Amino acid sequence: MPADLAQCVADLSDANPAKRLQAAERLSQLGCAAAPAAVALVRASGDEAEEVREYAVAALEELGPPRIEDLAHLTALLGEQRSDLGYWAATLLGRLGDDAASAVPALANAVVGGHDAAVSQRAAWALGRIGPAAAPAVDALKQAAVTGDPRLAQLAQRAIERIVG
Repeated sequence: MPADLAQCVADLSDANPAKRLQAAERLSQLGCAAAPAAVALVRASGDEAEEVREYAVAALEELGPPRIEDLAHLTALLGEQRSDLGYWAATLLGRLGDDAASAVPALANAVVGGHDAAVSQRAAWALGRIGPAAAPAVDALKQAAVTGDPRLAQLAQRAIERIVG
């Protein structure tokens, strides 16, 4: 990781909100080059400072797929209480496609485990992006396909179609 990128990652967890803001803003300008900061940016998407959250989300929107070595950290972030962290963790896992196959159990749990609706929906989307490697999650997706949440039901059905063909 380049030194300036490493400094931005460190600054994202600084006690000083101005430092966090500056780091998030810098990372939002890097596009895909900010991939090594993916986990720190997901955490920053739940920052107490609104501007930091906004820049972190802007960076995440432009990030593309994260590094494969961040897979375990992103999987762990699915279980966070703050829905924005779970949402972005699921999004990045989905961007990894079938490389995120080891996250399938956690994503399936996020679909049916009583998470925030946005997290459940994004987890269903991510499972569809993983494709056939997400076959162990089909039962969870079938449960989600008959829930009272029409968006989740639609995403779950699409995911099932992508997984089983």
